[in-house]
Amino acid sequence: MPDLMIHKNEWVVVCDGAKALVLQNAGDAKFPNLKTLEVFEQKDVATHELGTDAPGRSFSSVGFGRSAVSQTDWHDQAEHAFLTQLAHHLDAAVTAGKTKSLIVVASPRALGMLRPAYTHALKGAVRAELHKDLVRMPVHEIEKHLTHA
Repeated sequence: MPDLMIHKNEWVVVCDGAKALVLQNAGDAKFPNLKTLEVFEQKDVATHELGTDAPGRSFSSVGFGRSAVSQTDWHDQAEHAFLTQLAHHLDAAVTAGKTKSLIVVASPRALGMLRPAYTHALKGAVRAELHKDLVRMPVHEIEKHLTHA
């Protein structure tokens, strides 16, 4: 992959299903200097606190058959809600003119959950998407990974 050019004042959003970093390039395209603008974290909650219902049962309309309904994945739903809320926040920032373009860096799973929440304005502002899970790294390491410096 060629070096990613991060323009001056462009936002870089690094996220997964539980944490998001909104970074801004305080440098220029040649010498990027990413600074943290915002950090969003979802509290890691135990499964028993997210939901307690047992899987349901459905009855066949003919005969005496019964089958189990699959267990709800509460963590999956919490990740989806977190990423949807992040997309709404980013859309509000784009609409308010806080940034004109941004780069999204996330794991493939997180990108798959995030994309459906993109509005038309946010889609237009996303200049690049990278399939990398870098959210647990320090900002200077993220910068190195993105620019190969």
